[in-house]
Amino acid sequence: MTTVYVYVMNTMADWEIGYCLAELHSKRFFRKDAREISVKTVSLSKEPVKSMGGLTIVPDLTIKDVQANKGNVLILPGSDRWSESENSPILGIAKQFLEAGGLVAAICGATVALANIGILDDKKHTSNGAGFLNMFCPEYKGTDHYIDKPAVRDGNLITAAATGALDMTRLILEYLDLFVADTLEHWYAYFSTGNADEFLAMMQSLQK
Repeated sequence: MTTVYVYVMNTMADWEIGYCLAELHSKRFFRKDAREISVKTVSLSKEPVKSMGGLTIVPDLTIKDVQANKGNVLILPGSDRWSESENSPILGIAKQFLEAGGLVAAICGATVALANIGILDDKKHTSNGAGFLNMFCPEYKGTDHYIDKPAVRDGNLITAAATGALDMTRLILEYLDLFVADTLEHWYAYFSTGNADEFLAMMQSLQK
Protein backbone atom coordinates (compact mmCIF):
# COMPACT_ATOMS: atom_id res chain seq x y z
CA MET A 1 0.00 0.00 0.00
CA THR A 2 1.31 3.43 -0.97
CA THR A 3 -0.08 6.36 0.98
CA VAL A 4 -0.18 9.70 -0.82
CA TYR A 5 -0.27 12.50 1.74
CA VAL A 6 -1.60 15.83 0.47
CA TYR A 7 -0.76 18.77 2.69
CA VAL A 8 -3.76 21.09 2.94
CA MET A 9 -3.67 24.64 4.22
CA ASN A 10 -5.69 27.82 4.06
CA THR A 11 -5.50 29.53 0.65
CA MET A 12 -4.08 26.38 -0.97
CA ALA A 13 -4.34 26.48 -4.77
CA ASP A 14 -6.88 23.68 -5.20
CA TRP A 15 -6.64 23.57 -9.01
CA GLU A 16 -2.92 22.74 -8.84
CA ILE A 17 -3.62 19.29 -7.43
CA GLY A 18 -6.93 18.66 -9.21
CA TYR A 19 -5.65 16.40 -12.00
CA CYS A 20 -3.54 14.40 -9.58
CA LEU A 21 -6.20 13.83 -6.93
CA ALA A 22 -8.81 12.89 -9.53
CA GLU A 23 -6.64 10.12 -10.98
CA LEU A 24 -5.18 8.83 -7.72
CA HIS A 25 -8.56 8.68 -6.02
CA SER A 26 -10.74 7.38 -8.86
CA LYS A 27 -8.13 4.91 -10.22
CA ARG A 28 -10.20 5.01 -13.40
CA PHE A 29 -7.24 4.58 -15.78
CA PHE A 30 -4.93 2.50 -13.57
CA ARG A 31 -3.16 -0.49 -15.04
CA LYS A 32 -4.65 -3.80 -13.91
CA ASP A 33 -1.67 -4.68 -11.75
CA ALA A 34 -1.18 -1.19 -10.26
CA ARG A 35 -0.18 -0.90 -6.63
CA GLU A 36 -2.78 -0.03 -4.00
CA ILE A 37 -3.04 3.71 -3.42
CA SER A 38 -4.55 5.51 -0.44
CA VAL A 39 -4.92 9.30 -0.61
CA LYS A 40 -5.00 11.19 2.69
CA THR A 41 -5.23 14.90 3.35
CA VAL A 42 -3.00 16.07 6.17
CA SER A 43 -2.64 19.35 8.03
CA LEU A 44 -1.43 20.87 11.28
CA SER A 45 -4.71 19.92 12.95
CA LYS A 46 -8.04 18.46 11.96
CA GLU A 47 -9.63 21.88 11.86
CA PRO A 48 -11.22 22.65 8.45
CA VAL A 49 -9.17 24.67 5.99
CA LYS A 50 -10.44 26.86 3.18
CA SER A 51 -8.86 26.57 -0.27
CA MET A 52 -8.22 29.49 -2.61
CA GLY A 53 -11.26 28.37 -4.58
CA GLY A 54 -13.44 28.45 -1.46
CA LEU A 55 -13.63 24.71 -0.83
CA THR A 56 -13.80 23.63 2.80
CA ILE A 57 -11.55 20.65 3.49
CA VAL A 58 -11.52 18.65 6.71
CA PRO A 59 -8.09 16.97 6.95
CA ASP A 60 -7.99 13.19 7.35
CA LEU A 61 -4.82 13.27 9.44
CA THR A 62 -2.47 15.56 11.31
CA ILE A 63 1.22 15.77 10.49
CA LYS A 64 2.10 13.50 13.42
CA ASP A 65 0.35 10.66 11.59
CA VAL A 66 2.53 10.95 8.47
CA GLN A 67 4.87 8.06 7.75
CA ALA A 68 7.88 9.29 5.82
CA ASN A 69 9.25 6.23 4.07
CA LYS A 70 10.35 5.05 0.64
CA GLY A 71 6.93 3.73 -0.35
CA ASN A 72 4.91 6.86 0.38
CA VAL A 73 4.35 10.22 -1.31
CA LEU A 74 4.03 13.80 -0.04
CA ILE A 75 2.35 16.43 -2.23
CA LEU A 76 2.75 20.11 -1.38
CA PRO A 77 0.31 22.43 -3.21
CA GLY A 78 0.83 26.12 -3.74
CA SER A 79 -0.48 28.71 -1.29
CA ASP A 80 0.26 32.33 -0.39
CA ARG A 81 0.98 31.25 3.20
CA TRP A 82 4.11 29.17 2.72
CA SER A 83 6.20 31.91 4.33
CA GLU A 84 4.42 31.42 7.66
CA SER A 85 6.43 29.60 10.33
CA GLU A 86 3.56 27.26 11.14
CA ASN A 87 4.43 25.30 7.99
CA SER A 88 7.96 24.49 9.17
CA PRO A 89 6.97 21.03 10.51
CA ILE A 90 5.75 19.75 7.13
CA LEU A 91 8.94 21.02 5.50
CA GLY A 92 10.91 18.99 8.01
CA ILE A 93 8.82 15.99 7.05
CA ALA A 94 9.52 16.69 3.37
CA LYS A 95 13.25 16.41 4.17
CA GLN A 96 12.58 13.09 5.90
CA PHE A 97 10.74 11.81 2.82
CA LEU A 98 13.59 12.72 0.51
CA GLU A 99 16.19 11.16 2.82
CA ALA A 100 14.13 7.96 3.10
CA GLY A 101 13.59 7.70 -0.66
CA GLY A 102 9.93 8.72 -0.61
CA LEU A 103 8.55 10.96 -3.34
CA VAL A 104 7.98 14.68 -2.69
CA ALA A 105 6.05 16.75 -5.25
CA ALA A 106 5.87 20.52 -4.80
CA ILE A 107 4.15 23.07 -7.01
CA CYS A 108 4.16 26.87 -7.23
CA GLY A 109 4.52 28.47 -3.78
CA ALA A 110 5.64 25.18 -2.26
CA THR A 111 8.79 25.33 -4.40
CA VAL A 112 9.63 28.61 -2.67
CA ALA A 113 9.32 26.89 0.70
CA LEU A 114 11.66 24.10 -0.41
CA ALA A 115 14.14 26.63 -1.81
CA ASN A 116 14.15 28.49 1.50
CA ILE A 117 15.37 25.40 3.36
CA GLY A 118 18.04 24.51 0.81
CA ILE A 119 16.41 21.47 -0.77
CA LEU A 120 16.69 22.91 -4.29
CA ASP A 121 20.31 24.00 -4.04
CA ASP A 122 21.70 20.80 -5.56
CA LYS A 123 18.75 19.22 -7.40
CA LYS A 124 17.27 19.85 -10.83
CA HIS A 125 14.04 21.79 -10.33
CA THR A 126 11.64 24.35 -11.69
CA SER A 127 9.27 27.01 -10.38
CA ASN A 128 7.34 30.03 -11.69
CA GLY A 129 9.97 31.24 -14.12
CA ALA A 130 13.66 32.04 -14.09
CA GLY A 131 14.47 34.51 -11.33
CA PHE A 132 11.30 33.78 -9.35
CA LEU A 133 13.08 31.83 -6.62
CA ASN A 134 15.89 34.40 -6.41
CA MET A 135 13.25 37.07 -5.84
CA PHE A 136 11.63 35.33 -2.87
CA CYS A 137 14.52 33.27 -1.46
CA PRO A 138 17.58 35.32 -0.44
CA GLU A 139 19.51 32.15 0.50
CA TYR A 140 18.64 30.24 -2.70
CA LYS A 141 21.76 28.77 -4.34
CA GLY A 142 20.21 26.50 -6.95
CA THR A 143 20.22 28.76 -10.02
CA ASP A 144 22.54 26.43 -11.94
CA HIS A 145 20.07 23.56 -11.45
CA TYR A 146 16.99 25.48 -12.55
CA ILE A 147 15.20 24.10 -15.64
CA ASP A 148 12.62 26.22 -17.42
CA LYS A 149 9.89 23.60 -17.85
CA PRO A 150 6.35 23.22 -16.40
CA ALA A 151 7.49 20.30 -14.22
CA VAL A 152 10.80 18.58 -13.49
CA ARG A 153 11.77 15.36 -11.72
CA ASP A 154 15.16 14.73 -10.17
CA GLY A 155 15.13 11.34 -8.49
CA ASN A 156 12.41 11.38 -5.85
CA LEU A 157 11.76 15.14 -6.04
CA ILE A 158 9.21 16.67 -8.42
CA THR A 159 8.78 20.42 -8.74
CA ALA A 160 6.30 22.32 -10.88
CA ALA A 161 5.32 25.83 -11.89
CA ALA A 162 1.85 27.18 -11.15
CA THR A 163 0.94 26.28 -14.74
CA GLY A 164 2.45 22.79 -14.47
CA ALA A 165 -0.33 20.87 -12.72
CA LEU A 166 -0.89 18.49 -15.64
CA ASP A 167 2.83 17.90 -16.14
CA MET A 168 3.37 17.32 -12.42
CA THR A 169 0.57 14.77 -12.41
CA ARG A 170 2.11 12.99 -15.37
CA LEU A 171 5.45 12.72 -13.55
CA ILE A 172 3.78 11.40 -10.38
CA LEU A 173 1.77 8.79 -12.28
CA GLU A 174 4.88 7.76 -14.19
CA TYR A 175 7.00 7.54 -11.04
CA LEU A 176 4.42 5.33 -9.31
CA ASP A 177 3.94 3.26 -12.51
CA LEU A 178 0.15 3.41 -12.18
CA PHE A 179 -0.74 3.64 -15.89
CA VAL A 180 0.25 1.51 -18.84
CA ALA A 181 2.74 3.61 -20.82
CA ASP A 182 0.37 4.03 -23.79
CA THR A 183 -2.47 5.05 -21.50
CA LEU A 184 -0.36 7.71 -19.83
CA GLU A 185 0.85 9.05 -23.17
CA HIS A 186 -2.69 9.41 -24.54
CA TRP A 187 -4.02 10.72 -21.21
CA TYR A 188 -1.48 13.52 -21.26
CA ALA A 189 -2.05 14.27 -24.94
CA TYR A 190 -5.82 14.42 -24.50
CA PHE A 191 -5.82 16.72 -21.49
CA SER A 192 -3.12 18.99 -22.95
CA THR A 193 -4.61 19.32 -26.45
CA GLY A 194 -8.30 18.39 -26.23
CA ASN A 195 -7.88 16.11 -29.24
CA ALA A 196 -10.79 13.63 -29.12
CA ASP A 197 -8.72 11.05 -31.00
CA GLU A 198 -6.37 10.92 -28.04
CA PHE A 199 -9.28 10.18 -25.70
CA LEU A 200 -10.38 7.30 -27.91
CA ALA A 201 -6.81 5.97 -28.06
CA MET A 202 -6.57 6.21 -24.28
CA MET A 203 -9.76 4.20 -23.79
CA GLN A 204 -8.61 1.59 -26.28
CA SER A 205 -5.28 1.27 -24.43
CA LEU A 206 -7.19 0.18 -21.33
CA GLN A 207 -8.33 -2.96 -23.13
CA LYS A 208 -4.79 -4.19 -23.78
